[in-house]
Amino acid sequence: MSKQNTPRHFLSLMDLTAEELHTLIERAIELKRMLRAGETYTPLTLKTLAMVFEKSSTRTRVSFETGMTQLGGHALFLSSADTQLGRGEPIEDSARVLSSMVDCVMIRTFEHENIERFAAHSKVPVINALTDLLHPCQLLADMQTYFEHRGNIAGKTVTWVGDGNNMCHSYINAARQFDFKLNITCPEGYEPDSTVLEPAKDRCEIIRNPLDASSGSDLVVTDVWASMGQEEEQAKREKAFANYQVNDAVMAAANSDALFMHCLPAHRGEEVSASVIDRKDSVVWDEAENRMHAQKALLEFLLC
Repeated sequence: MSKQNTPRHFLSLMDLTAEELHTLIERAIELKRMLRAGETYTPLTLKTLAMVFEKSSTRTRVSFETGMTQLGGHALFLSSADTQLGRGEPIEDSARVLSSMVDCVMIRTFEHENIERFAAHSKVPVINALTDLLHPCQLLADMQTYFEHRGNIAGKTVTWVGDGNNMCHSYINAARQFDFKLNITCPEGYEPDSTVLEPAKDRCEIIRNPLDASSGSDLVVTDVWASMGQEEEQAKREKAFANYQVNDAVMAAANSDALFMHCLPAHRGEEVSASVIDRKDSVVWDEAENRMHAQKALLEFLLC
Protein backbone atom coordinates (compact mmCIF):
# COMPACT_ATOMS: atom_id res chain seq x y z
CA MET A 1 0.00 0.00 0.00
CA SER A 2 1.44 3.37 -0.98
CA LYS A 3 1.58 6.13 1.59
CA GLN A 4 -1.23 8.64 1.07
CA ASN A 5 -1.37 12.38 1.68
CA THR A 6 -4.02 11.76 4.32
CA PRO A 7 -2.63 9.14 6.70
CA ARG A 8 -4.52 6.01 7.61
CA HIS A 9 -4.95 5.63 11.35
CA PHE A 10 -5.65 2.51 13.41
CA LEU A 11 -7.66 3.70 16.41
CA SER A 12 -10.29 0.98 16.12
CA LEU A 13 -10.85 -2.24 14.19
CA MET A 14 -13.56 -0.28 12.40
CA ASP A 15 -10.93 1.97 10.78
CA LEU A 16 -10.08 -0.84 8.35
CA THR A 17 -12.34 -2.85 6.12
CA ALA A 18 -13.02 -6.51 6.87
CA GLU A 19 -10.97 -7.42 3.81
CA GLU A 20 -8.03 -5.31 4.99
CA LEU A 21 -8.16 -6.93 8.43
CA HIS A 22 -8.15 -10.42 6.95
CA THR A 23 -5.20 -9.46 4.75
CA LEU A 24 -3.37 -8.17 7.84
CA ILE A 25 -3.90 -11.48 9.65
CA GLU A 26 -2.60 -13.44 6.66
CA ARG A 27 0.40 -11.13 6.42
CA ALA A 28 1.14 -11.44 10.14
CA ILE A 29 1.25 -15.23 9.77
CA GLU A 30 3.61 -14.86 6.81
CA LEU A 31 5.90 -12.39 8.62
CA LYS A 32 6.06 -14.84 11.54
CA ARG A 33 7.07 -17.63 9.16
CA MET A 34 9.72 -15.42 7.54
CA LEU A 35 11.23 -14.48 10.90
CA ARG A 36 11.42 -18.09 12.04
CA ALA A 37 13.02 -19.05 8.74
CA GLY A 38 15.74 -16.49 9.35
CA GLU A 39 14.75 -14.27 6.42
CA THR A 40 15.82 -10.64 6.63
CA TYR A 41 13.05 -8.19 5.70
CA THR A 42 13.66 -4.50 6.41
CA PRO A 43 11.11 -2.31 4.56
CA LEU A 44 11.10 0.33 7.32
CA THR A 45 14.77 1.32 7.13
CA LEU A 46 15.20 4.89 8.46
CA LYS A 47 11.57 4.95 9.64
CA THR A 48 10.87 6.00 13.23
CA LEU A 49 7.93 5.01 15.42
CA ALA A 50 7.24 7.28 18.41
CA MET A 51 5.76 5.23 21.25
CA VAL A 52 3.84 7.41 23.69
CA PHE A 53 3.03 5.63 26.96
CA GLU A 54 0.69 7.21 29.49
CA LYS A 55 -0.19 3.67 30.59
CA SER A 56 2.73 1.31 31.11
CA SER A 57 2.94 -2.12 29.48
CA THR A 58 5.62 -4.75 29.07
CA ARG A 59 4.07 -6.57 26.11
CA THR A 60 3.14 -3.44 24.17
CA ARG A 61 6.55 -1.84 24.43
CA VAL A 62 8.55 -4.99 23.69
CA SER A 63 6.34 -6.07 20.79
CA PHE A 64 6.34 -2.70 19.02
CA GLU A 65 10.00 -1.91 19.70
CA THR A 66 11.25 -5.35 18.64
CA GLY A 67 8.92 -5.37 15.65
CA MET A 68 10.25 -2.03 14.39
CA THR A 69 13.83 -3.26 14.82
CA GLN A 70 13.10 -6.43 12.85
CA LEU A 71 11.57 -4.34 10.05
CA GLY A 72 14.69 -2.18 9.93
CA GLY A 73 13.24 0.86 11.67
CA HIS A 74 13.64 2.57 15.02
CA ALA A 75 11.24 2.91 17.96
CA LEU A 76 11.43 5.90 20.28
CA PHE A 77 10.04 5.35 23.80
CA LEU A 78 8.31 8.34 25.39
CA SER A 79 6.96 7.83 28.91
CA SER A 80 4.22 9.84 30.60
CA ALA A 81 6.95 12.00 32.13
CA ASP A 82 8.28 12.80 28.66
CA THR A 83 5.02 13.69 26.89
CA GLN A 84 2.07 14.48 29.10
CA LEU A 85 -0.73 14.66 26.58
CA GLY A 86 -3.12 17.48 27.42
CA ARG A 87 -1.26 18.43 30.60
CA GLY A 88 0.75 21.41 29.36
CA GLU A 89 1.02 21.58 25.58
CA PRO A 90 -2.37 21.06 23.91
CA ILE A 91 -2.85 17.66 22.31
CA GLU A 92 -3.34 19.28 18.93
CA ASP A 93 0.03 21.06 19.16
CA SER A 94 1.82 17.92 20.36
CA ALA A 95 0.41 16.06 17.36
CA ARG A 96 1.59 18.68 14.89
CA VAL A 97 5.12 18.77 16.32
CA LEU A 98 5.66 15.05 16.91
CA SER A 99 4.22 14.01 13.55
CA SER A 100 6.58 16.41 11.77
CA MET A 101 9.58 14.44 13.06
CA VAL A 102 8.55 10.79 12.99
CA ASP A 103 6.85 8.42 10.55
CA CYS A 104 4.25 6.88 12.86
CA VAL A 105 2.94 7.45 16.39
CA MET A 106 1.75 4.73 18.75
CA ILE A 107 -0.19 5.92 21.80
CA ARG A 108 -1.24 4.00 24.91
CA THR A 109 -3.39 6.25 27.06
CA PHE A 110 -6.59 6.66 29.06
CA GLU A 111 -9.29 8.75 27.32
CA HIS A 112 -10.08 7.60 23.81
CA GLU A 113 -11.03 11.15 22.88
CA ASN A 114 -7.40 12.20 23.35
CA ILE A 115 -6.08 9.79 20.75
CA GLU A 116 -8.81 10.86 18.33
CA ARG A 117 -7.82 14.51 18.80
CA PHE A 118 -4.16 13.62 18.30
CA ALA A 119 -4.90 11.68 15.10
CA ALA A 120 -7.01 14.51 13.71
CA HIS A 121 -3.95 16.79 13.77
CA SER A 122 -1.24 14.24 12.91
CA LYS A 123 0.55 14.17 9.56
CA VAL A 124 1.45 10.50 10.04
CA PRO A 125 -0.44 7.31 10.97
CA VAL A 126 -1.51 6.98 14.60
CA ILE A 127 -1.92 3.56 16.24
CA ASN A 128 -4.09 2.93 19.28
CA ALA A 129 -2.05 0.71 21.59
CA LEU A 130 -4.88 0.84 24.17
CA THR A 131 -7.33 3.38 25.50
CA ASP A 132 -10.02 3.00 28.13
CA LEU A 133 -12.47 2.37 25.28
CA LEU A 134 -10.64 0.05 22.87
CA HIS A 135 -7.63 -2.26 22.46
CA PRO A 136 -7.59 -3.08 18.73
CA CYS A 137 -3.96 -4.25 18.48
CA GLN A 138 -4.70 -7.06 20.93
CA LEU A 139 -7.55 -8.22 18.72
CA LEU A 140 -5.23 -8.47 15.73
CA ALA A 141 -3.09 -10.84 17.78
CA ASP A 142 -6.11 -12.76 19.06
CA MET A 143 -7.53 -13.23 15.57
CA GLN A 144 -4.13 -14.30 14.22
CA THR A 145 -3.89 -16.87 17.02
CA TYR A 146 -7.34 -18.30 16.31
CA PHE A 147 -6.65 -18.47 12.56
CA GLU A 148 -3.37 -20.31 13.21
CA HIS A 149 -4.95 -22.90 15.50
CA ARG A 150 -8.46 -23.35 14.12
CA GLY A 151 -8.76 -21.54 10.78
CA ASN A 152 -11.28 -18.86 9.88
CA ILE A 153 -13.34 -17.62 12.83
CA ALA A 154 -16.31 -16.64 10.64
CA GLY A 155 -19.49 -18.34 11.82
CA LYS A 156 -17.94 -19.44 15.12
CA THR A 157 -19.12 -18.56 18.62
CA VAL A 158 -16.93 -16.61 21.05
CA THR A 159 -17.70 -16.08 24.73
CA TRP A 160 -16.40 -13.05 26.60
CA VAL A 161 -16.38 -13.56 30.38
CA GLY A 162 -16.03 -10.57 32.71
CA ASP A 163 -16.04 -6.80 32.54
CA GLY A 164 -17.52 -4.93 29.58
CA ASN A 165 -14.19 -3.12 29.20
CA ASN A 166 -11.94 -2.04 26.32
CA MET A 167 -11.13 -5.65 25.44
CA CYS A 168 -14.83 -6.55 25.41
CA HIS A 169 -15.51 -3.53 23.20
CA SER A 170 -12.84 -4.61 20.74
CA TYR A 171 -14.29 -8.13 20.67
CA ILE A 172 -17.64 -6.57 19.81
CA ASN A 173 -16.02 -4.76 16.89
CA ALA A 174 -14.21 -7.96 15.91
CA ALA A 175 -17.53 -9.83 15.80
CA ARG A 176 -18.69 -7.33 13.19
CA GLN A 177 -15.50 -7.39 11.15
CA PHE A 178 -14.67 -11.11 11.33
CA ASP A 179 -18.29 -12.31 11.25
CA PHE A 180 -18.63 -14.36 14.45
CA LYS A 181 -21.23 -14.55 17.21
CA LEU A 182 -20.26 -13.07 20.58
CA ASN A 183 -21.78 -14.07 23.91
CA ILE A 184 -20.98 -11.57 26.67
CA THR A 185 -21.37 -12.77 30.24
CA CYS A 186 -20.96 -10.13 32.93
CA PRO A 187 -22.60 -9.07 36.20
CA GLU A 188 -25.22 -6.33 36.16
CA GLY A 189 -23.66 -2.89 36.12
CA TYR A 190 -20.58 -4.02 34.18
CA GLU A 191 -22.05 -4.19 30.68
CA PRO A 192 -20.18 -2.87 27.64
CA ASP A 193 -20.79 0.68 26.45
CA SER A 194 -24.13 0.81 24.62
CA THR A 195 -22.66 2.96 21.84
CA VAL A 196 -20.25 0.12 21.00
CA LEU A 197 -22.75 -2.69 21.55
CA GLU A 198 -25.75 -1.24 19.71
CA PRO A 199 -24.32 -1.45 16.16
CA ALA A 200 -23.42 -5.11 16.80
CA LYS A 201 -26.63 -6.23 18.50
CA ASP A 202 -27.40 -8.59 15.61
CA ARG A 203 -24.40 -10.75 16.57
CA CYS A 204 -23.84 -9.99 20.28
CA GLU A 205 -25.86 -11.16 23.26
CA ILE A 206 -25.53 -10.57 27.00
CA ILE A 207 -26.04 -13.80 28.95
CA ARG A 208 -25.70 -13.55 32.73
CA ASN A 209 -24.82 -17.18 33.48
CA PRO A 210 -21.24 -18.01 32.38
CA LEU A 211 -22.07 -21.69 31.84
CA ASP A 212 -24.97 -20.80 29.54
CA ALA A 213 -22.83 -18.22 27.74
CA SER A 214 -19.99 -20.65 27.07
CA SER A 215 -22.24 -23.45 25.87
CA GLY A 216 -21.30 -24.32 22.30
CA SER A 217 -18.48 -21.78 22.23
CA ASP A 218 -15.37 -22.16 20.08
CA LEU A 219 -13.31 -19.58 21.98
CA VAL A 220 -13.53 -18.37 25.59
CA VAL A 221 -11.83 -15.09 26.49
CA THR A 222 -11.42 -13.12 29.70
CA ASP A 223 -9.43 -10.26 31.24
CA VAL A 224 -8.52 -9.02 34.71
CA TRP A 225 -11.41 -7.86 36.88
CA ALA A 226 -9.80 -4.50 37.67
CA SER A 227 -8.00 -2.82 34.78
CA MET A 228 -5.26 -0.21 35.09
CA GLY A 229 -6.68 2.82 36.85
CA GLN A 230 -9.34 0.77 38.66
CA GLU A 231 -7.17 -0.59 41.46
CA GLU A 232 -9.21 1.17 44.14
CA GLU A 233 -12.22 -0.88 43.00
CA GLN A 234 -10.44 -4.22 43.45
CA ALA A 235 -12.39 -5.40 46.52
CA LYS A 236 -15.73 -4.31 45.05
CA ARG A 237 -14.97 -5.99 41.75
CA GLU A 238 -13.79 -9.22 43.37
CA LYS A 239 -17.22 -9.51 44.96
CA ALA A 240 -19.13 -8.56 41.80
CA PHE A 241 -17.18 -10.97 39.57
CA ALA A 242 -16.91 -13.89 42.02
CA ASN A 243 -19.10 -16.08 39.80
CA TYR A 244 -17.39 -15.02 36.56
CA GLN A 245 -14.17 -16.98 36.74
CA VAL A 246 -13.18 -19.01 33.69
CA ASN A 247 -12.64 -22.41 35.28
CA ASP A 248 -12.86 -26.05 34.24
CA ALA A 249 -16.68 -26.01 34.45
CA VAL A 250 -16.92 -23.04 32.06
CA MET A 251 -14.53 -24.67 29.58
CA ALA A 252 -16.40 -27.98 29.87
CA ALA A 253 -19.58 -26.22 28.78
CA ALA A 254 -17.82 -24.96 25.65
CA ASN A 255 -17.08 -27.11 22.62
CA SER A 256 -14.51 -29.86 23.18
CA ASP A 257 -11.96 -28.10 20.96
CA ALA A 258 -12.59 -24.59 22.33
CA LEU A 259 -9.55 -22.38 22.84
CA PHE A 260 -8.89 -20.12 25.83
CA MET A 261 -7.37 -16.65 25.50
CA HIS A 262 -6.33 -13.89 27.89
CA CYS A 263 -4.48 -10.70 26.92
CA LEU A 264 -2.28 -10.97 30.04
CA PRO A 265 -1.11 -10.34 32.68
CA ALA A 266 -3.43 -12.87 34.30
CA HIS A 267 -4.33 -13.35 37.95
CA ARG A 268 -4.62 -17.09 38.49
CA GLY A 269 -7.36 -17.80 41.00
CA GLU A 270 -9.30 -14.64 40.12
CA GLU A 271 -10.61 -14.22 36.55
CA VAL A 272 -9.12 -17.56 35.47
CA SER A 273 -8.19 -20.74 37.31
CA ALA A 274 -4.64 -22.04 37.05
CA SER A 275 -6.00 -25.28 35.60
CA VAL A 276 -7.47 -23.40 32.63
CA ILE A 277 -4.64 -21.02 31.78
CA ASP A 278 -2.09 -23.84 31.92
CA ARG A 279 -4.10 -26.40 29.95
CA LYS A 280 -3.22 -27.48 26.40
CA ASP A 281 -6.10 -25.60 24.74
CA SER A 282 -4.94 -22.36 26.36
CA VAL A 283 -3.13 -20.38 23.66
CA VAL A 284 -2.19 -17.34 25.74
CA TRP A 285 1.53 -17.66 25.01
CA ASP A 286 1.03 -17.77 21.24
CA GLU A 287 -1.44 -14.91 21.66
CA ALA A 288 1.16 -12.82 23.50
CA GLU A 289 3.89 -13.49 20.92
CA ASN A 290 1.52 -12.68 18.09
CA ARG A 291 1.21 -9.09 19.28
CA MET A 292 4.61 -8.54 17.66
CA HIS A 293 3.81 -10.30 14.38
CA ALA A 294 0.37 -8.70 13.99
CA GLN A 295 1.74 -5.25 14.76
CA LYS A 296 4.57 -5.74 12.25
CA ALA A 297 1.90 -6.43 9.61
CA LEU A 298 0.04 -3.31 10.74
CA LEU A 299 3.17 -1.14 10.59
CA GLU A 300 3.96 -2.45 7.11
CA PHE A 301 0.38 -1.73 6.00
CA LEU A 302 0.44 1.85 7.32
CA LEU A 303 3.96 2.81 6.28
CA CYS A 304 4.77 0.98 3.03
